[in-house]
Amino acid sequence: MNFNLLTINTLSVLNMLILVFICKALCMLIALSILLITWRKSCLKKRTERLKKETVVGIFHPYCNSGGGGERVLWAIISAIQTRYSNVHIVVYTGDLDADPEQILNKTEKVFNFKTQHRIEFVYLHRRKWVEATMYPYFTLLGQSLGSVWLGIEALNNFVPDIYIDTMGYAFTYPLFRYIGGCRIATYTHYPTISTDMLRHIYRRVVSHNNRPVIARNPFLSAAKIAYYKLFAFMYGWVGRSAEIIMVNSSWTEEHINAIWKCPLKTHRIYPPCDVKHLTQLPLLNDHEKCDNIRIVSVAQFRPEKNHPLMLRAMYELRSLVKEEIWKKIRLILIGSCRNVDDEARVKDMQDLSKHFALDENVEFKLNIPYSELILELQRATIGLHTMWNEHFGISIVECMAAGLIVVAHASGGPKADIIETQPGSQNGFLAEEAEDYALIMAHIISMHPEDEQAIKMAARASVSRFSDEVFEREFLRTIEPFFRQKQE
Repeated sequence: MNFNLLTINTLSVLNMLILVFICKALCMLIALSILLITWRKSCLKKRTERLKKETVVGIFHPYCNSGGGGERVLWAIISAIQTRYSNVHIVVYTGDLDADPEQILNKTEKVFNFKTQHRIEFVYLHRRKWVEATMYPYFTLLGQSLGSVWLGIEALNNFVPDIYIDTMGYAFTYPLFRYIGGCRIATYTHYPTISTDMLRHIYRRVVSHNNRPVIARNPFLSAAKIAYYKLFAFMYGWVGRSAEIIMVNSSWTEEHINAIWKCPLKTHRIYPPCDVKHLTQLPLLNDHEKCDNIRIVSVAQFRPEKNHPLMLRAMYELRSLVKEEIWKKIRLILIGSCRNVDDEARVKDMQDLSKHFALDENVEFKLNIPYSELILELQRATIGLHTMWNEHFGISIVECMAAGLIVVAHASGGPKADIIETQPGSQNGFLAEEAEDYALIMAHIISMHPEDEQAIKMAARASVSRFSDEVFEREFLRTIEPFFRQKQE
């Protein structure tokens, strides 16, 4: 009897707790709905009360002053819009608090040779640290994605545009700007936040910069990470489908975005803009004009995924494949920009590693150099080196080819799918994977007959016209045109 009474009392308490929980959840849901509706009305009011009545394009690029390939695309997009639509006001959301607008525009002209026109406004964001990987030692993808929402909230509260273009791949901001801000959404995606290749790496338990050895060695941790990645991929696909126009930069990116976002009909492949017109007109210097030096150039930001250590290991292997008098002529020139103190620390690590390999006399680091100096380095070089696994495209690869260098790139991603052709008769470069492969190919290029070398250089130059600034501008404007037409109507 007492047991039955205890059971009845327990069930009554549980029912009461469930009822309280449901009531609280409903209250929170109602409060959240009211908050979102009020926020949306506030955004619409800000737009209608704006003094500037022309179309406003907001471009989300928190690292607009970094000086990498992604930033070149940003400024090419701005240039294209300004050239076609004279009545458009452009707003750039940036987290570069240490650079004023004049400094940003001056660096753009110095690094990319882009002279931007008027009507650019910068909205400075103070929460950029929340999208940096260092903030999330665990669950980095999820942390950065949720951090981008927090950063997007700041951006939307500061300025509500008519058209929102994301040029850095922060897909979790799209629902925010579309459903709360009432904006039209377009994206130029360089690299999927998660890809099927990343999932395969976890399945195979391969150690990489995004799969730690402790996880790769443990089957239970690997299984848990696969579940986490699948859940994240589902969320990533849902937010990605909020974009109305999706532009991707390569066949590789297109394949992965279509696999996860599942909206191929609104996905457009537009190769990024490369300065091929100017570079293909540069004269090819002979060995005497190059002072009989053999210069190997790498152009890449000092980020971990660029895999600069592989370049140094390849140089170490190369030393054993060439004669000593040849080795004394070889120089590896590492050219790149540093975004922050973490990148500067990586440069210091690379300098220490080059000393460890006894390469310090054959390796030079050139940081944040102006465009004019970059051109001189490309003219003086013989080989272009690129070692990133699954590089989404590879603007620097195209620019090296246009300048007349023979490129050795990683046999994956965009370089393999879109840029490098290795078939005899149409070969325009080389592909490699391991340090030994890179070293063997570089040794082969160094000893190559001048006629064979010239044939590859000419084939490389002839193949890059499809990646020009002009082609990018035409395809971008054709793709984005419906947004502006509807606004004008």
